[in-house]
Amino acid sequence: MVQSRAHPFMPNSAAAGKAALLDELGLAGTEPLFAQIPAAHRLSALPDLPPALTSEVELARHLNALLDRNRPAGGGLSFLGGGIWQHHVPAVVDEIVGRAEFLTPVWGTPSSDFGRNQVWWEFTSQLGALLGMELVGLPVYSWGAAAGHAFRMAARLTGRTRIILPAAISPERLAVITGYAYSADPAMRLELVLAPCDPTGRLDLAAVAALADANTAAIYYENPAYLGGLETGAAELAAIAARVGAETIAGVDPISLGVIAPPGELGVDIAVGTIQTLGVHCHAGGGLGGFIATRDEARYAAEYPTLLNSLTTTVDGELAFGLMLFHQSSYGSRELGKDWTGNSTYLWAVAAATYMAMLGPAGFAEIGHLILARTRFAAQTLAGVNGVQVAESRGMFRELLLDFSASGRSVTAVNRALLDRHGIFGGIEITPEKALFAFTECHTEADIVRLADALREVLS
Repeated sequence: MVQSRAHPFMPNSAAAGKAALLDELGLAGTEPLFAQIPAAHRLSALPDLPPALTSEVELARHLNALLDRNRPAGGGLSFLGGGIWQHHVPAVVDEIVGRAEFLTPVWGTPSSDFGRNQVWWEFTSQLGALLGMELVGLPVYSWGAAAGHAFRMAARLTGRTRIILPAAISPERLAVITGYAYSADPAMRLELVLAPCDPTGRLDLAAVAALADANTAAIYYENPAYLGGLETGAAELAAIAARVGAETIAGVDPISLGVIAPPGELGVDIAVGTIQTLGVHCHAGGGLGGFIATRDEARYAAEYPTLLNSLTTTVDGELAFGLMLFHQSSYGSRELGKDWTGNSTYLWAVAAATYMAMLGPAGFAEIGHLILARTRFAAQTLAGVNGVQVAESRGMFRELLLDFSASGRSVTAVNRALLDRHGIFGGIEITPEKALFAFTECHTEADIVRLADALREVLS
């Protein structure tokens, strides 16, 4: 006889507990609770699932067996990038992030969480200084989410629906942006127009100028571009946007701001980007976080969907923190908020605040120059490998597009051989013959020479 029992990790699966909950709700069964979910989105029968693991020992063994099937990038030499990069995380960042005061709280008030609110303030103020922008929101889920929110902000500001963005953009980021652009209400949908780019990912200025019109809400560019190029036409893009009454939105990686001009100096209205490079580990692709920043103007502040941390002083001269314009967030107004945001990356704000405080202006300049030097060395070294062509080597930051067409090998074959024979994680496939390789401060010149030697062997 099969004995019926409650699920070991679901307290409300116990028969008595389930009956008590339904009785309190005045229901005979659970069906009315799910009536609002369309039938097409519901299972007509349970899938064939394995039996529940009934002990922590079994669960731990099962999860460890799954994890053992992975080959962590940190265990080898990795040149993966394109959205999650292997940058160095100082030990003190992990120490601060792991403290119970930051790690365990989910929410609280400015008075009960004074320390965390101060760290959030340090995050927004330091990032604002880097960006040359005065107003910075607390982080959202990812760079793509930040861009999607910014596009919606631009649409509300201008009353328009067209967004011009680079065709050379991270597929993951574009997928997230596309989700934000869609709406069940056709009147609220955004039109995404992909503009052509050069081989480094820089936008074609003439093409953007031809695409910009009276229905353009924003022109979006990335600096550095997805394919590694530093955008030299930023001022021209801002001028094109201004001519048609559109907003200029820049996607920025803050790790580059020690060596390139901040968006606040380039006519940018809204800046978005990643915070993963500011002291956050790759976390198997989960080390994401995105920021939104603008000038400190009422018209922009009124459109923020994120939480805005503010600082003031009491009558006694003591510091006090608060959440500005809380009512317009999804926390304050739920579905009536400007956009829906979540709180899953606020811990990374603590990491980024610690990282930025440690580096300071000189540190950002140092790490920026080091990444430029590593990228230049990689371009020179890999250009000498038969069967490899470096798409572009001038004005590149961290990323290089390698073309294996002359070798007759596909990116899939090259990457498989690099990993199986040499323990090296190759680049992200852009086309079947081209891959994007990333070079950071974590890579020594010896690492790059090792990659070059491995490619010579693989392509021979």
